[in-house]
Amino acid sequence: MVYIGMDHGTTGISFAILEENGDVREVFKISREDSKKGLVSAIEEIEKRVPLSDIKLMMVTYAMGDGFNTIKPMSEVKDRGILSIGGAGKVTGGGTSVYSEIENSDIPVLMIPGLHKDSECLDPLFKAAYSHHASPEKVSISYNAYLETGWENMIVADLSSNSVDLLIENGCIKGAVDACCGAMGIVHGPLDLEMIRDIDEGRRTANECFSHAGAIKIAGVDNKVAFMKQDLLDLYEKGDEKAVLAIDTMIMTVAMEIAGLIAVSHEEIEGIVLTGSMGSMKKPVDFEAGLNRYLKNKYPIRIISSESGAIGAAQIAKDISEGKREIMGIKVEL
Repeated sequence: MVYIGMDHGTTGISFAILEENGDVREVFKISREDSKKGLVSAIEEIEKRVPLSDIKLMMVTYAMGDGFNTIKPMSEVKDRGILSIGGAGKVTGGGTSVYSEIENSDIPVLMIPGLHKDSECLDPLFKAAYSHHASPEKVSISYNAYLETGWENMIVADLSSNSVDLLIENGCIKGAVDACCGAMGIVHGPLDLEMIRDIDEGRRTANECFSHAGAIKIAGVDNKVAFMKQDLLDLYEKGDEKAVLAIDTMIMTVAMEIAGLIAVSHEEIEGIVLTGSMGSMKKPVDFEAGLNRYLKNKYPIRIISSESGAIGAAQIAKDISEGKREIMGIKVEL
């Protein structure tokens, strides 16, 4: 028997297959573009690797996850667990078709909620400050970070198309800063005054602004989301002045956010975990070294797999199957 974790990512949907002994058998990804066009089936890709009858439990992350606040069966989650499919973080395309496939299968499936104002684990001050803090895969990323490091008190920084940093205290998620109001990612970022004016005056939608508010706006990169990171890195490697400024600015905003979370922590931070396609990168961008220009090597930094969202989801499935009823402060309702 195996456990499967799914990470509903920005550019692709990742799946991790976990053995009963906890070893990762395989991680694979399907393109959102290919799924959207009907060129690939998630269930067929899983079946190529393992009989569906051998899946003991599957853990799914999907979209914002702001419509529920406990880990529960997919069949009990209303409206796919989201309050709205529009606006910043618009839900379309490949991810929705994968969800439908899994929903219509006979696989036993649980869903992880996002972190938002109705999440019981979060510090009341964070819930008062922000309506939404992080999407569901940040929970599975944090769980993988917890298992990999053993740290009870840490900052988890998921740095990729968007950047989300989380505060973990005593093994529970206590706070996070969402991509639309915190640090820059490659593609997504905070909505500043100029963007708010564009939205108010009808020049751009909230989602169009959010999807061009990351480092790409500084470098002047514009393409499909799936290609923008590589476009920016290609320019960076060539020494393009705007691309270098864009990456350096992204690193600065992430360092600011991490430092802020450390400042409001009630516990002594044991270390910082980096993940995501940028956080785990060493070349051409060494994000760890970039952050330490600001953090001055005051905290241990651990880099975990860029596939930690899918791996962590599979690990959650395994531990719930073995009796665990709380994950990082989030209750499990079976």
